[in-house]
Amino acid sequence: MLTLPPSVRVFLCATPLDLRKSFDGLAAAARELLVQDPLSGHLFVFLNRRANRVKILLWDRNGFWLMCKRLEQGRFHAPVREGQAEIEAAELSLMLEGIDLAGAKRRPRWVPKSSPQRHGSEANDG
Repeated sequence: MLTLPPSVRVFLCATPLDLRKSFDGLAAAARELLVQDPLSGHLFVFLNRRANRVKILLWDRNGFWLMCKRLEQGRFHAPVREGQAEIEAAELSLMLEGIDLAGAKRRPRWVPKSSPQRHGSEANDG
């Protein structure tokens, strides 16, 4: 399971890519296909045509990390079929575990009500 801070975004390129590419080729794909800066510190996820391999590119202030996974059987099921999408870290973890999210439903999340703004004299009442 990946544990990422909330500030890290995950960009998935569901369009199949030649995964013989390495650091520079995937960084160029992040710029061109995902229209994102590969030096941003976010995760960039790429799949091959058969969807049995995934590569994840990450910049960590002084160099690139490249993580790879090859399935011996089966395929990765991306939440989108073509193009690109921003996914949550939990979705990436489930995808890497081989779970198909096609029929999954996300329950509504609790959102706190915004607190009323304190004005002028109210702010000085304490």
